[in-house]
Formats: sequence, structure tokens, C-alpha cells
Amino acid sequence: MAEPDAELAEQWALVNTPLGEDWSGRTRYAAAMYFHKRGDMSAETLEVYRICARLDAEDPLPIIRDRGVGKEWLRKIAGEP
Repeated sequence: MAEPDAELAEQWALVNTPLGEDWSGRTRYAAAMYFHKRGDMSAETLEVYRICARLDAEDPLPIIRDRGVGKEWLRKIAGEP
């Protein structure tokens, strides 16, 4: 079993998979499920990642902003405390 810090780092890298790569939308969604399960992401934010899962070039972050959900997640992804 992976150590917690290593798993967190791996999932963080996956949720930040570059747009447009093959299967990147699904990769980001899978990592988003990890963060949702940890309590780091709301269900509404996870839903945006689900919608974008089949759209490898679609950035979920502007959609999250437009919907007015996931403010804490947006701060976290931007590297803010």
C-alpha cells in the first residue's frame, strides 16, 4: 500500500493532468473522486469533473467558477492556503 503522502502527491499530479492528453479528462475525474472521498472537494465540484471526464480538452476550473461552487477547491488548486 502506498504511503499517504505519496498517494496524495500522486493524486495531486493526476488531478492536474494537462488538458488535451488522451484520457486526461477521465484521469482528472478519477483523481477528483479521491479528493472528494477525502473531504477536500464538494459533490458539486466533483460533478463538474464528471461532466468533463470525456472531454480531454475541457478545463473544469472555469466551469466550477461559473457555477459558483468549489471555492475552497479553487483556492487549493491555485496553491492558496
